[in-house]
Amino acid sequence: MKNKRMTVADLRAQKGKRQMTMLFVESPDEAAAAAAAGIDLLSIIAPRWTPEMREAAGDCFVQVGLLYGELATYEDYLRAAFAGIKTGGDAFYCAGSLDTISKLSAEGVPVVGHVGLIPSRATWTGGFKAVGKTADTAMLVYNQCKALETAGAIGAEIEVVPGKVTAEIAKHTSLILLSMGAGTGGDAQYLFSEDVLGFTRGHKPRHAKTYRNFRAEYDRLQQERIAAFSEFRRDVEQGLYPEEQHLVPIADAEFEAFLKSLPH
Repeated sequence: MKNKRMTVADLRAQKGKRQMTMLFVESPDEAAAAAAAGIDLLSIIAPRWTPEMREAAGDCFVQVGLLYGELATYEDYLRAAFAGIKTGGDAFYCAGSLDTISKLSAEGVPVVGHVGLIPSRATWTGGFKAVGKTADTAMLVYNQCKALETAGAIGAEIEVVPGKVTAEIAKHTSLILLSMGAGTGGDAQYLFSEDVLGFTRGHKPRHAKTYRNFRAEYDRLQQERIAAFSEFRRDVEQGLYPEEQHLVPIADAEFEAFLKSLPH
């Protein structure tokens, strides 16, 4: 039976018609929850992209993140992409060079690039801050999009760019624009599950919105873990564990026969 998840053609057909939803998830539980909630797209990095994750992601279109810095050559990226396709990946995030993106696209790999604030290249645009607040830097973002388009990419994460700039760029590119703090002018709103669930590790970006306080629950569970482990240690030290129900029984006759068989 065929799955119901979107294809690249379906994704392109949605451009300009509605705001899609996208989450970066890190576990099968998160992927399954996103699928159950009707999230359109997921981002999952390559080491966590497994058959279990594909099954958990259900009908979500999954963008698999190819790890920049760990992959170096075009061949590295291509092997990783083909492995991801075999596992059921729908598209592949690549922060590599335009040449790498072009070569991957030529092999039929659906590639998503990155424009605006690109974390791996933030030093070139002044660090971890918004890009596109001046006419010149707005044109930089536009030119980045057009270069990705020429290279054959299907989309781009557009990060921390003024919403008005995103909206205008969207009118001039065929790329699916995945907005991370870049307004509603693109095609999808993209957040990290850790921000949505309230257990962000490190800096929480301004555009992130928290819907639940999982950090408090995780802290409570950690205290419960400590208490349970402490009680286990105490029971062992006081001879309270193991109890009879935790032991493997042996019939008295069999045990006596065993004792008689032992050397004296």
